[in-house]
Amino acid sequence: MSKRSLSPRPSSLPPSKRLHTLSGATSPLGLTFDSALYEELILLIFTNLSWIDLCAAQAVNKNWARVSLDSGLWKDQYLNVFGRTRLRGAKGFIGRTDGREIKRLPERVKAQTSDDIKDWRWMFRISWNWKKGRCATEHIEGILEAPNSVSVPTAIPTHVLLAGSMTIIASSEASLCPEVHCLPSTSAPKQTLLCGSPRHRQPFHITALALDQSPPLSGILQLAVFLSTGEFLIFSVQQPNPTTSSRKFTYVPLRASSRTAPIIQAVYHHPLLISLSEAFTLSLYDLSSDTITHTQTLTAYTTFPPSSLVLSVQAPGNRYKLVLTYAVPIFPVHFSIGVTELIISGPRESSPLQALDSAPAGPMSVVSTRTARALDVPTGWIDQEKLRSMKEQWGRKLLRIQNVASDGKWVVLAPGEAPLPGVPATSGATSAGSPYHLSGDSPASLQLYRLFLPPATSVASPPPKLTFVRHLHHTAGAVSSMALADGRCVTLGKNGGIWAWDLESGTGAEVAPPSDSVEKGTVVFDDRQIITARGGTLLVHRFDV
Repeated sequence: MSKRSLSPRPSSLPPSKRLHTLSGATSPLGLTFDSALYEELILLIFTNLSWIDLCAAQAVNKNWARVSLDSGLWKDQYLNVFGRTRLRGAKGFIGRTDGREIKRLPERVKAQTSDDIKDWRWMFRISWNWKKGRCATEHIEGILEAPNSVSVPTAIPTHVLLAGSMTIIASSEASLCPEVHCLPSTSAPKQTLLCGSPRHRQPFHITALALDQSPPLSGILQLAVFLSTGEFLIFSVQQPNPTTSSRKFTYVPLRASSRTAPIIQAVYHHPLLISLSEAFTLSLYDLSSDTITHTQTLTAYTTFPPSSLVLSVQAPGNRYKLVLTYAVPIFPVHFSIGVTELIISGPRESSPLQALDSAPAGPMSVVSTRTARALDVPTGWIDQEKLRSMKEQWGRKLLRIQNVASDGKWVVLAPGEAPLPGVPATSGATSAGSPYHLSGDSPASLQLYRLFLPPATSVASPPPKLTFVRHLHHTAGAVSSMALADGRCVTLGKNGGIWAWDLESGTGAEVAPPSDSVEKGTVVFDDRQIITARGGTLLVHRFDV
């Protein structure tokens, strides 16, 4: 019987993590902070430092620089400075059942499922750059130039969409064959989607773009392009390599009408496509089969543009939820803001759903609607508290609304620069002794509202509310374009100034100063960048610097 093998020699043992005892040859003067403490203790001490001190500690030595980059330290710093509200974009509130769905930012990478693999230091840095407006600007010229183009009589902004790492841009000029440009962030060549129509020999232009919000299959995105002729096209865009993109569907209306042209806004979550015309007619389309089927048309006579559409999917029954924000007229010449929630049935429902009023509905049609308005005048006799609240609401009415935007939780209202046509400049102004004082009729003062849409599970469910929160003051002048997602708002002024707002805290920062430009522009953003299109110039403001 063989003997048991001996333990390895001490010289072959793995080296210790750090020697914490002094040998006889070591002088007490060689004792340092790094050699006397475990790294766990150093890490515990660093948890008491601020983010400014952590940045300064990186310049001490290599060991401090390595320890101060620990992801756990920066996770605590991120939560202390920005809070958990800024994390909702990564986790995604779309699909919640408590009425708090939020339009998330355009995704650039797959959502991480574990906090351990998040780069918290990068998240802190880019969030701090957003807070301070610190970014790097890149100019891109010559993308929107189309040969033999004819200018559109009315000012139509350039259409820009962000699809992950790809930027989709459509020309704002009329031609016999309008173009949509797909620009990948990699070295892959750009792709030009041709939107010509053999049925029309006069120049026409693109009026709206809508990107499919459903998860892409094999990296293929669906893009809807609406034309001024009333037609719209569905393209399949290959995200890694857009050169393999192709046209999938073409919808041609039976006759020209205000329902189909011009389309000013659209949202798309396959197989549901919703378009909003300039006459404020809402059209629902079913794309579940190989054809495009028009299922329902809705019209409103007390709602006016500008407007905003937010579409999300509800978990039970594969139903859809559309939040429509719009301008509401107030007698005699003023405007306020209103929000309507539409619950839309899915394509695979075996039996018609019943709304609260027992009205039947088929697939891809509206089941129920609810409305909330910022100016709510109570009926009958009211007490002093309701009278005071009504006076405050009345003071926020506007002569003109330039733009509105919503993400499902927040609603931002941008006042117009000039009064309505035919209305004197002094209209709406009140005397000094009047209790109805106009407090927010300045183009440099945005109105922020919080939208609450509780689930309508029964007749006793609480009604939706649109509550005023605060004014957002900026120096960009009148707003030309505005984008809102994930509790963050970006405004582009007519003078070229760009402001970014965190709506939860009410803080804003100037990203770009005014540039004395009066051209109408468009602004879009995601978690890393802001892209503005003004005329033929594309400006990219990157925050991951």
